[in-house]
Amino acid sequence: MNSTTQLIGEGPPPQPRTPVRHGAAPTRTLRTFGLLVSVGVLMVVTLASIMVGARDLTVGSVLAALFNPDGSAEALIIWELRVPRTVVGLVVGPALGLAGALIQAFTRNPLADPGILGVNAGAGFFVTLAVGVLGFTDPRGYVWFALLGAGVVTVLVYLIGSIGMGAANPVQMTLAGVALSAVLGGIASGISLKNPQAFDTLRFWGAGTIGGRSLDIIAAIAPLIFVGVVLALLVARPLNALAMGDDVGKSLGVSVAGTRIVVVAAVTVLAGGATALAGPIGFVGLMVPHMVRWLVGPDQRWILAYTLVVSPILLLVADILARVILPSGELRVGLVTAVVGAPILILLARRKKVSGL
Repeated sequence: MNSTTQLIGEGPPPQPRTPVRHGAAPTRTLRTFGLLVSVGVLMVVTLASIMVGARDLTVGSVLAALFNPDGSAEALIIWELRVPRTVVGLVVGPALGLAGALIQAFTRNPLADPGILGVNAGAGFFVTLAVGVLGFTDPRGYVWFALLGAGVVTVLVYLIGSIGMGAANPVQMTLAGVALSAVLGGIASGISLKNPQAFDTLRFWGAGTIGGRSLDIIAAIAPLIFVGVVLALLVARPLNALAMGDDVGKSLGVSVAGTRIVVVAAVTVLAGGATALAGPIGFVGLMVPHMVRWLVGPDQRWILAYTLVVSPILLLVADILARVILPSGELRVGLVTAVVGAPILILLARRKKVSGL
């Protein structure tokens, strides 16, 4: 009698389950297909990054120089200039994008990114101290200062955002990050202006550039960023649980404190390493997670996977545009990402359904 009443009151179990099962499979298939397409686009953009410049090269000459370098002028251009520049984009792009995605999930604030929360400013300030005060000029020397600055500011912003709240407040964290960015940026500018040599060293770095880095410098910093990428991917599932609240996350067996520590460590390594290698490049960490979240939904596993691929696409396309606009002097990629990113963010903000967390 009770089982009959339950069936009459709630309906047979197979009926609500069938559409859910059929609805989930196409979504997963489309996501996988979209990710594979993004990987293909990244391969094309990578090849274009090696081809385009003050001296455009053909696909045949690029492939020949890559797989059979003969010491020709084209081979030297490719291996000394184009390949290191492209590799920096492939390393820095995912670092910036993942750092932004992690901070947005961590603070539950879709406006958060390493720039707005002051992480880039902290890394840049400590690099300015290393170059202007201590005399470091090699990224392999001041990368540790960038990591230290990113970590200090990340922890400081989180603590300020947690004052009197127990848990971090997204609005307070954003305000604290903006304030610290302004203060640290002003001090860094003052140090650079008082030391002309340091100013010349930091002038192009401060605008954000992926050029002018040799492969040995990239090899010294890339492992640090790789560690950050691994940490970011490891916390994808816990972040999904914490998105429903700390209490729900704890009930699902997630260590809230442990997840926060890993996120802070990952953001520090990713943002600090990327800033040390390419300078403060904005909008990538803010814009790409927004775009990706609108396409794949709130699942952090898919957001981080797509961000890992889409971020270097955006950065390399911006760098290609910089070379096309000014083939001789070349715009800095940090300026192009700002010009391209602002209109896209405005369009996303004006959508009726803005991607949320």
